[in-house]
Amino acid sequence: MKQYRLVSRENKGKNTIIQVNGVNIGEEKIIIAGPCAVESEQQMDTVASFLKDNKVNILRGGAYKPRTSPYAFQGLKEEGLIILNKIGKKYNMPIVSEAVSLASLELVANYCDMIQIGARNMTNYELLKALGNYKKPILLKRGMAATIEEFLTAAEYIITSGNENVVLCERGIRTFETYTRNTLDLTCVAIIKELSHLPIIADPSHGTGRWELVKPMAKASLACGADGIMIEVHPDPYKALSDGEQSLNFTSFKTLMEEINPLLK
Repeated sequence: MKQYRLVSRENKGKNTIIQVNGVNIGEEKIIIAGPCAVESEQQMDTVASFLKDNKVNILRGGAYKPRTSPYAFQGLKEEGLIILNKIGKKYNMPIVSEAVSLASLELVANYCDMIQIGARNMTNYELLKALGNYKKPILLKRGMAATIEEFLTAAEYIITSGNENVVLCERGIRTFETYTRNTLDLTCVAIIKELSHLPIIADPSHGTGRWELVKPMAKASLACGADGIMIEVHPDPYKALSDGEQSLNFTSFKTLMEEINPLLK
């Protein structure tokens, strides 16, 4: 038998719709956007105001940042969550942020409308099982070296633990190619649409690591059937404390939204 029984099409033929404070993922094409990391209240206010005007559905911002280097910015932690929560309420936007450990999970759940599990924690099975204690929607990112079956099995861990509100996210996998940060595997989107009833979005920001590739890959993601996209946006990417090289500035994001508008219908 398949290791991902509950998330499979064989178990449920109809597409699952995940609701995040009025946003119906799986029913409508959605946009999640915001900076990689919450840096200050002023930064988040500026970004949220712009994104709200450009019809973004969900505001993202990292408070806990698992970084490859111990010298890189690690996030503002609870202070970042407080800022994100305040700004989300101000602009009436649902918010999502990443929980990186069992210790941070409760805080993220308390402040956010959606809990993100990042690529590095896709196989943190104790963390996945703990998500069953929360009924909030989960945004589960594919591990950078995970097969599609392993990805779906990770979602199975969450659902068997008691939380059926899972949204999958293809964010690129590590291959031999070094020109891009990762290789955005859009075959994953098409395959999961066939194998599973869960909604899946794509993250062309992490999937490429290069801001100039985000727009074409965002289009490709929506065209191949993704239920939405997740984009990193910063007022001044050159000054970003995290992932500035893959973040769109306001001008580039506005152009992106204009060009993908036909694909959102």
